[in-house]
Amino acid sequence: MPATPPSERRDYFRIEDLIGLEYRRYKPSQNVPADPFGDGHLDGLKAELRKLDTDVRNHLASLSEKDRLLTTLLKSLNGKVDTLARIMAFEQNPLQPEDWQEVTLSEGGIAFVAPDNALTVGDAIALRMTLPPELYRPQALARVIDSQPCGSGGTRVHAEFTDIHDLARQHIARHVMRWQIRQRQQQGESS
Repeated sequence: MPATPPSERRDYFRIEDLIGLEYRRYKPSQNVPADPFGDGHLDGLKAELRKLDTDVRNHLASLSEKDRLLTTLLKSLNGKVDTLARIMAFEQNPLQPEDWQEVTLSEGGIAFVAPDNALTVGDAIALRMTLPPELYRPQALARVIDSQPCGSGGTRVHAEFTDIHDLARQHIARHVMRWQIRQRQQQGESS
């Protein structure tokens, strides 16, 4: 069997999905914008939440050796609080209908339709995605690697993540995996 050409190899699974997508262009020669989406006033609270989450995880690891039932209950409560926090964050900054669009998403990058001439190859962009139904909001910095006019108007943009926090990449990976599971379940139900 012939080897797959390097341009056709994929490092990550890709899905076609409807997500919330916000992007801001910035000049790579300048420093990365500290707050590209205008929610920097929450940085202190986000840092405190991350610290508390780490503390809870450490305590749960210790507790799991002593009482599995209590550990399971506390994990469920922690998950419930996480979900409520995501809902509240989303309600504070809801997306407009035009911010929801069909994309191709993977852990390595994203493809989406942008207005004509809004983005060109080489552009640096900050991205914030809203992944339903969990409402995770991973952010990443990316570089436009391809831009082609599409038939419906606009330009199909392919962007590669250049700087993404591990937790954001994990949220995308989980979203992709859950999407694939839902698709298999739907196919199984329709058979």
